[in-house]
Amino acid sequence: MLSKSVLAASLAAAAIVLSVAGPARAMVCMDTSMTLDEVVDAISAQKSCESAMKVFKDCELTASGDVQLGAAVEKKCEADFKPGLSAAQTQAYKREMHACDIKYRNKSGTMYLSFTAFCRAEVAQRYSERALKAGQKAR
Repeated sequence: MLSKSVLAASLAAAAIVLSVAGPARAMVCMDTSMTLDEVVDAISAQKSCESAMKVFKDCELTASGDVQLGAAVEKKCEADFKPGLSAAQTQAYKREMHACDIKYRNKSGTMYLSFTAFCRAEVAQRYSERALKAGQKAR
């Protein structure tokens, strides 16, 4: 009896180790199998905030992985407007981002992390659109 329980425990431990130590998970994005890091690189390589957001939407996971994708979109979009913001505009931007952060804070599940990431990326995209429309930075 003892040997069966030891064997079962050993197999369970091995399964956990193998599942954690496995290769990076791939997803199909833009008709290509890509890792999360490759999608982040694809977002970063886009020429505009708009196209970065399109890749984010096309490759979304609706899970915690979207946090990394959304952060890449934020960074791409912020390049269009952040250097030109006044102190008051910077505070307004931070307030809008904070509103995204607290919107789902009492919810459980990784999809809410995704919703937060999309909210933040959409805020950055709106600021980028306004800045480009105003001619602050031509791309």
